Amino acid sequence: MDLKTASALRRLRLVSAPEAISFLLLLVCSVLKRTTDFNAVPVMGMVHGVLFILYLLFWADAWNRTKWSLKTASLYFVLSVLPTGGFFAERRLRREAEDAVIASRARKEGVVNA
Repeated sequence: MDLKTASALRRLRLVSAPEAISFLLLLVCSVLKRTTDFNAVPVMGMVHGVLFILYLLFWADAWNRTKWSLKTASLYFVLSVLPTGGFFAERRLRREAEDAVIASRARKEGVVNA
């Protein structure tokens, strides 16, 4: 894996958890808006919107660089629209990056011809 591909995966991984947290906070703010006088929906909506757009940009970049299959790319997209999906995406992306580092080191040492 080259440096640009690793960077694309890292960016996507780093934005996935905050995007999931902002989605959950937006849901909480929506409930509070309807049950109390507290209205933080405009602020949380904007924060979540910015993080979601960043996630989509980083997702498209990662898909382009890693040459994911349509199934894998679709999975990461679906995880972005589920309330807790960003946490699962972050975990899978971390595992994928660790596997890529292990494979890269094995190729360098001549252990495998992958």
